[in-house]
Amino acid sequence: MPIKVQNELPARAILESENIFTMDEKRALSQDIRPLQLLILNLMPIKEDTELQILRALSNTPLQVDCTFLMVSSYVSKNTSASHLNKFYVFFDEIKRHKYDGMIITGAPVEHMAFEEVSYWEELKMIMEWSKTHVHSTLHICWGAQAGLYYHYGIPKYARPKKLNGVYRHKVLHHKVPLVRGLDDYVMCPHSRYTEVRGEDIRKHPELNILAESEEAGVLLVVNESGSQIFIQGHPEYDRVTLDNEYHRDVDRGLDPEPPVNYYEDNDPQKRPVLTWRNLSNTVYANWLNYYVYQTTNYILEETEE
Repeated sequence: MPIKVQNELPARAILESENIFTMDEKRALSQDIRPLQLLILNLMPIKEDTELQILRALSNTPLQVDCTFLMVSSYVSKNTSASHLNKFYVFFDEIKRHKYDGMIITGAPVEHMAFEEVSYWEELKMIMEWSKTHVHSTLHICWGAQAGLYYHYGIPKYARPKKLNGVYRHKVLHHKVPLVRGLDDYVMCPHSRYTEVRGEDIRKHPELNILAESEEAGVLLVVNESGSQIFIQGHPEYDRVTLDNEYHRDVDRGLDPEPPVNYYEDNDPQKRPVLTWRNLSNTVYANWLNYYVYQTTNYILEETEE
């Protein structure tokens, strides 16, 4: 997929080194097609890493995608430079009149807090409510999925006895649903979280459909009836070394963490992590863009009067 990115975004050079086709703004303007307009609300602390992961995950269809990065105004990021944010990100007030084909809401490292205690919860609620009328389909990831299920459906999250950390096997359900077309019966997906939403709570809502779950890791994929809201309680977009970096960071902090399960060759943290979820990531993101965004969105995106 030709991903249209700002010319100087650092992730662009890395993507091109991986032979992923990116398109600068000048070339995109010369093409006589309408790119899909995606809004990415990046709530992760190290935003450059998440930018790269998301853009890589979006790179496997022939569709042209124009990505806008959104940040909240009610919290100041401490791990990403102000110059990067000022150059590549926008605030909600700047784009709230626009409509978008798709939106991604990332995870955030605030699991131990109640949703209402998160400093930007009121702003996030406003954005999620706005998405129902201004975004054709919204994809929620990890904590973003828990927040979306809580806000839209009142589904609570629960603390786990210990951190879920590793790559887990999930059974794919309902293969005829477009989001999981092309997936094997079982798929592997990374998780790194202390909390969870539970299948029994989701199944109380007939408008929600669980598409993949695991005995160890719980629910992975959920979609509503219209496909306007999709929830992934995991991280298929993670790089090969993301969990490795988290593990060694915690070791360096003296936290004595357990190694991520089903992740290292021979379960040895000194060996290279084994990549077992790239097919899941490529397929789910491509299916979302194709079946839930491109095939059904309006050709003309009109602005609103707010």
